[in-house]
Amino acid sequence: MNTKPNETTNPKVILDSFALVSLFHREEGWEQVQRILRQISATGEKALLCRINWGEFYYIVRRRVGKRKAEEALALLEQLPVEILSVDDDLVKEAAEIKADHAVAYADAFCIAVAMRVKGRIITNDPEFRAVQDRVCILWLSEQAPG
Repeated sequence: MNTKPNETTNPKVILDSFALVSLFHREEGWEQVQRILRQISATGEKALLCRINWGEFYYIVRRRVGKRKAEEALALLEQLPVEILSVDDDLVKEAAEIKADHAVAYADAFCIAVAMRVKGRIITNDPEFRAVQDRVCILWLSEQAPG
């Protein structure tokens, strides 16, 4: 686990689409995502998911298993302790600045911007996040950070 810049005693959990795809497709790290969401639910809190990453999750699932299953995945997502964050102009600018400065996907830049804004911890195993691990706290879904 990266315990760098934004770690607090109980930082907000920020979900990357990678973590959700892992959970829904039972890929590496899915049990860890499930455990984290159960812990969050028990406290009455919610993990955060940027609307852009919500869309990214949807299109990834749709490409893999079709529209009907992707719609089912969105319905299941609504049952999880996850708050979908709207995108405002400031967040778009913050994400664009992150994208300009780091080799990350544009959708990932939104996840990073949210984490920076709330001083949260990103849950992922996407190797692109290595580019910003000195700027945000990351919990990797495998024992070793990818890359």
